[in-house]
Amino acid sequence: MLAQGWSILATMRLAWFAPLPPIRSGIATDNADLLAILDRDYAIDRFVDVGTGVRRGHQATPVPRTFSAHDFVWKHRREPYDLVVYQLGNSPAHDYLWAYLAPYPGFVVVHDPTLHHARARQLLSTGRADDYRREFQYDHPDAPPAFADYVVQGLGGPIYYFYSMLRVPLQTARLVAVHNPRVAVDLRDAFPGVAIEAIHLGKPPLETSPALRARVRATMRVPDAGTLFAAFGKITEAKRIAAILRAFSSLVRGGPGDRDARLLLAGDASDYPSLAQEVEATGVADRIFVTGYVEDDDVGGYLAAADACLCLRWPTALETSGSWLQCLAAGRPTVITDLAHLVDIPSTVALRVDLLDEDGSLLRAMRQLATDTNLRTSLGRAGHEYWAEYHTLDVMAGDYRRIITAAATRPAPAVTTLPKHFLEDFSGLATEIAGRCGVEVDILRR
Repeated sequence: MLAQGWSILATMRLAWFAPLPPIRSGIATDNADLLAILDRDYAIDRFVDVGTGVRRGHQATPVPRTFSAHDFVWKHRREPYDLVVYQLGNSPAHDYLWAYLAPYPGFVVVHDPTLHHARARQLLSTGRADDYRREFQYDHPDAPPAFADYVVQGLGGPIYYFYSMLRVPLQTARLVAVHNPRVAVDLRDAFPGVAIEAIHLGKPPLETSPALRARVRATMRVPDAGTLFAAFGKITEAKRIAAILRAFSSLVRGGPGDRDARLLLAGDASDYPSLAQEVEATGVADRIFVTGYVEDDDVGGYLAAADACLCLRWPTALETSGSWLQCLAAGRPTVITDLAHLVDIPSTVALRVDLLDEDGSLLRAMRQLATDTNLRTSLGRAGHEYWAEYHTLDVMAGDYRRIITAAATRPAPAVTTLPKHFLEDFSGLATEIAGRCGVEVDILRR
């Protein structure tokens, strides 16, 4: 059927597993934007964990073809899909789709090429320590045998980054995609025989008009000549917030040209309980604005107000930062952490922070941006051009169309050595329980 190629795209039926709004997740928002485009080419059924609506502002509106994941099995049995697409990230919003990966092999998009944090939390928080031990040993047979017990005892944390927990989703997939070509190369080396492609992550441009900029800056009482630095997205330690606060404090105390600087932290800080104390400890708390969670419709206003964006990350799960791309789309100069998988980003697009001299190099970058308007202009222009070439929604959708066609024609891999909790469908247990009640369930036998 698929040999006819592009002419039959509209007839392809896709089952799409991904968190969607109102789930507060960058991946959820990205999928909503992407699906609005791909719906023109495919018949796509969305399978979600909770909720069946997309939030627009504070209103939830029904989304067609959106179902509970529990409906997938009977729908697929009744009318098989041409391809199942899984959007897999390192957060609890993706827990529900793990149960479908092995029995229904599909196209797996790995947003965070280290999944250990979420996978360990999911299994251990539900009392499945033995399943965690088996899965970890399967994923990392060369790891010290006692490491799994170390995690079971609650001593995980940053050490999770050393072990990705990727083997199950990669080896059960028809095809895998990540958002960085260097990461794709490294994963092909680590998992020979697995088909791995790279997809450009795309972001839409947001309104950043001068009128909106003036209104938002006035609300925050930013001086006309003041440089407003901003960090966007969920606030976590890995976003290097502590280093940003130290550098900002030093900047403001450093010289007359820097004292009008302001700092905006725009994002949910629920996972950073010490933020208020750290802000107060800077001694310049009156120049720091913390918004809390920002609705998608309000991000553009804060981007409009910002003069430069701080998009740092360490440790890294080798992800591609959606908030960084949003800053580029808005034409804002950015500062990023100098990470190995980001080495191909031209030096004209962003300033880089050296992890071996994080405080010093970050302060120098911020001082340059605070005092050199020409540098801000050139970086913002180059960043916007980079986004327009590689990271628009249309570029991303084009990559998806190409890879969906390839994935749908690939056979499912023959994997027989998975940990037993991926192979057990519990039909035997269900049959036994039904039998005790005198009920015979034919579908379970089949």
